[in-house]
Amino acid sequence: MRNLAIGGSLLVLGVTQFWILMMMAEELYPGYNLDSNYISDLGVGRTAPIFNGSIVILGILVVLSGVFISSRLLSAFFVMGGLGMMGVGIFPETTGYPHLISAFLAFLFSSLASFPAFKLAYGVLRYLYPLLGLISLVFLALFVTHSYLSIGPGGVERFIVLPDLIWSISFGTSLVSRK
Repeated sequence: MRNLAIGGSLLVLGVTQFWILMMMAEELYPGYNLDSNYISDLGVGRTAPIFNGSIVILGILVVLSGVFISSRLLSAFFVMGGLGMMGVGIFPETTGYPHLISAFLAFLFSSLASFPAFKLAYGVLRYLYPLLGLISLVFLALFVTHSYLSIGPGGVERFIVLPDLIWSISFGTSLVSRK
């Protein structure tokens, strides 16, 4: 039980700091537009230290969370997703394929992790985790095929990331408060 609480705490800490610093970087980035700018645009220019540092920290804490969680599948998804997150910060979008591969790993494994997380969590909110993961996966498919709907690439990308941030905070909190 103690390891689950530690894993949950690390997850909540990582996701929360990233979400706050991502929003800060969006405000500081000159002319940033949620519809047309990619999230990774924040990793170049004057917001690069904020964004890249926070996503590397997120990746480290997600990997550590995976180490503390006692589910092989969920731990594997957390480790793979966390490595992808670290890669996004280490290889900004200007590096090309290393960044694209890292972002894909982060997106895919963060979404997939919502399914085994359902089994470890308690309470009614856990039923939302697979739904949120599915939303992320659908928008990942749209993103990969450049089907941006009317919300642009930045909007589609947020429908990949935000559902995963939401279920992760809820899941981590459920592990911490588990009795």
